[in-house]
Amino acid sequence: MTESTYRIQGATGDWEVVIGLEVHAQVTSNSKLFSGAATAFGAEPNAQVSLIDAAMPGMLPVPNAECIRQAVRTGMAIDAQINKWSRFDRKNYFYADLPQGYQISQLYHPIVGEGSLTIEADEKAGILEEKTFGVERIHVEQDAGKLMHDQHPTMSYVDLNRSGVALMEIVSRPDMRSPAEAGAYLRKLRSILRYVGSCDGNMEEGSMRADVNVSVRKVGDELGTRTETKNVNSVRFVMQAIEHEAYRQVDVLESGGKIVQETRLFDPTTGTTRSMRSKEDAHDYRYFPDPDLLPLILEDAFLEDCRASLPELPDAKRKRYIGDLGLSAYNAAVLTAEAETARWFEVLLAKAAAAQGKSESDVAKQTANWLISDLFGALNKVGQSLEDSPVTQEKGADLLALVGKGTISGSIAKQVLELMLETGDTATAIVEREGLKQESDTGAIEAKVDEILAANADKVEQYRAGKVALFGFFVGQTMKAMAGKGNPQVVNEILKTKLG
Repeated sequence: MTESTYRIQGATGDWEVVIGLEVHAQVTSNSKLFSGAATAFGAEPNAQVSLIDAAMPGMLPVPNAECIRQAVRTGMAIDAQINKWSRFDRKNYFYADLPQGYQISQLYHPIVGEGSLTIEADEKAGILEEKTFGVERIHVEQDAGKLMHDQHPTMSYVDLNRSGVALMEIVSRPDMRSPAEAGAYLRKLRSILRYVGSCDGNMEEGSMRADVNVSVRKVGDELGTRTETKNVNSVRFVMQAIEHEAYRQVDVLESGGKIVQETRLFDPTTGTTRSMRSKEDAHDYRYFPDPDLLPLILEDAFLEDCRASLPELPDAKRKRYIGDLGLSAYNAAVLTAEAETARWFEVLLAKAAAAQGKSESDVAKQTANWLISDLFGALNKVGQSLEDSPVTQEKGADLLALVGKGTISGSIAKQVLELMLETGDTATAIVEREGLKQESDTGAIEAKVDEILAANADKVEQYRAGKVALFGFFVGQTMKAMAGKGNPQVVNEILKTKLG
């Protein structure tokens, strides 16, 4: 059964899974939402705390304009409604790492309204068609601090470095119907955030995490009671949490039990969820407008500036790669999945075109294939990424030019790439030093071909009798005799003449 028709088969029939995600994305900014304290990851505990973050008496919050700007730009990137008038509310609850005793959030009037996000078909993942999921809202709120339980056997410490850090809470509609769809949604959202630059998307550092809402129902029935699994910090874990929670709920319902609306935690070591606390209604938090903050009123000039600052987004870039550069849908999807990869490719493409004296569209396929198949593969073997690769765009363009001009063959280029990764040298220097230039001298190649044909007279007769598949054998033998340095085109032409 494919993920696009994901069903859980129970004793009483098939069950459908209904999924919604609440993604908390830390806004890219140098200071917090309502204070000037720094936001750098990895600082010593309580080293980045202002009097406002610590909720000292008399301290008043002042909104950080950059955080508001980034939230608006994110909303625009998913074609969402931007609310020119929005308001901050106080969400009242007690927790040890929440110094104010309340969280400043936006319940009733968020800065961003309804939008949508589209995922592409992915047969490997079981997503057989393009799908669009609704985004209900994006609101801005402040993060809480962090409790540290492993520093003392009987006490917990509080680190307030994260207290007051700006978050965007991106709330989806319950439109997803499988773990694969949720995973694809989360990857696409992270990609957009990174393109926009509003969040770095580093889930392992906690700057992006998801609350996973899951319910099950018989196909076509009303929505069931949902549970919320909090703070899941990887795409793989989100998919595991959905899988486990869906099967758990089906087991409970088929054994005559009821699903309790509650908050749960995901255990990555076991791949299971466990109960944390019963889920209270939003009204229990006693929301009310924050009296210390005026409503946010966005002017048209500010919105125009936000929209003008948006980069080319992944969907538009992917379509351009296919339409203008002639790339395959697969290659275009790989190259646009991450903003860093797309930027690296575009610099490489410009340099490769210049090195060969051709247009970018003429060398795009060669460049994309080399980057995805050769460079990515070689870097994976040695555990490196594009960021720390000794093969820069300039060096890659040099190598591609040697292939494009017929100086070296494709097989020799793979050997040269390995040496480039080992030594950091340019392709030109390696080819000169190692004597790897491709042989295009027709006289030298013809002599080798004559030797091969003379040594395989029986196969020559078989070829001329109609066994044309042997042509590849002759090509291989000739290239082997020339240590891979023979120009394949010249070899093919001479062989056709001799065998014809």
